[in-house]
Amino acid sequence: MRIMRSALGRARGMGAAKSGVQHWWAQRLTALALLPLALYAVLSVLLLEGASQAEMLRYMAEPWNGVLFLALVIALFYHLQLGLQVVIEDYIRSEGKRLAVMLAMRATAGFFGLLAIISVLKLSF
Repeated sequence: MRIMRSALGRARGMGAAKSGVQHWWAQRLTALALLPLALYAVLSVLLLEGASQAEMLRYMAEPWNGVLFLALVIALFYHLQLGLQVVIEDYIRSEGKRLAVMLAMRATAGFFGLLAIISVLKLSF
């Protein structure tokens, strides 16, 4: 028995299951957050050019600096994961390879993100 459906009827329900919109918004919001945070990081580096280690530690010990650098690291690595996820999903066809690469990417990004967070915390305290 053959069921007659229109093209729209066949395509309905085959989309991203509503997760695509959340992913799209997360990418845009992290990109928007990264603009002022990256500018802050660049200005901080320029401000600390030629500073001694003690001056650098004093700068990072101020609460606002530590918080802003932590926000930068978190937004940066989350944005990185979102972007790489799209590339992996688009270009790796095999389900098994895609899962393996996705897990490796998330583990690597998580490791280096955690390393960066610990580095900021060590400088701040």
